Amino acid sequence: MEDRKLAVLRAIVDDYVQTHEPVGSKALADRHSLGVSSATIRNDMSALEEDGYISAPHTSAGRIPTDKGYRLFVDKLNSIKPMSQPERKAIQSFLDQAVDLDDVMNRTVRLLSQLTKQVALVQYPSLGRSSVRHIELVSSGGTKLLLILIADTGRIEQRTVEMMSKVTEDFLHDLRTRLNVALDGQIFTEVPDRLVGLAEHFALEFRPAVNSVVATILDAVISQNEERVVVGGTSNLARVGEDFTTAVGPVLEALEEHVVLLRLFGEAAEPDSLTVRIGHENPVEELQRASVVTVGYGSGDQALATMGVLGPTRMDYAGSMGAVRAVAKYVGQILKEQ
Repeated sequence: MEDRKLAVLRAIVDDYVQTHEPVGSKALADRHSLGVSSATIRNDMSALEEDGYISAPHTSAGRIPTDKGYRLFVDKLNSIKPMSQPERKAIQSFLDQAVDLDDVMNRTVRLLSQLTKQVALVQYPSLGRSSVRHIELVSSGGTKLLLILIADTGRIEQRTVEMMSKVTEDFLHDLRTRLNVALDGQIFTEVPDRLVGLAEHFALEFRPAVNSVVATILDAVISQNEERVVVGGTSNLARVGEDFTTAVGPVLEALEEHVVLLRLFGEAAEPDSLTVRIGHENPVEELQRASVVTVGYGSGDQALATMGVLGPTRMDYAGSMGAVRAVAKYVGQILKEQ
């Protein structure tokens, strides 16, 4: 695309995002230093419309961006709007006050929704991409044990283990020690292999108890229920309800479906790698008038999970992308320090 037509498209997107009104050539000439006349701008707008980048919502002379136009706009963004120094300090201060992983996740959705005025979506760190920090076994009386599995991200999984008979503290100490020696620092996907033959290190009468604990650990590691998503700021949809061609109800219903949220995230990309899905690029029909900005977060080269925001296609893409990336960076640092 010619640079001038791209400049016209950018101006249309900027004005429409700010005003929510169809944009005409005279308004573009008045508001933007495009260096050409209104007549030339009209010709460029006609070409953009013919190519499917803008459209006329009704008989007025104004035009609005299409999904294709937003896509080109995002792909050609020269820069993502950076957070100001006060904003960065506020983000860090707010997240640093978190007391545990649940608090980090809840604070993150609140922060993202406030910064972007969109719906915030944050996926808990996946156990499949985490490592074991510690395993604790606590006798809860009788024949029950409490198994506590702590990941390097601060995520905690608790399970109750039913034993055939009451076990001694000496046995628990021995089993706890052997489990932590075998699993400390291991990626969760490697846990099953590390537990093979563990029961053979114990006397015959204790092996059923060891196998029960091992089975519970494996269940916690491979459970499909580990993928949790926190949603915040859905009230922001009321502010932009007119942006959706149907009532906002179906959008809210879609956001309540756990499977839908995971489909929106897809595979977690590398940390700091942004993905923007616009309108019909979304895999969920109810959300095809929405845009989703996501980024993988975590420490190191591999993302532990994904976070992002969802809003109408008429969103501030540069600002939303900048906010999502900045918050993801701070959350990754917090998890690294857990």
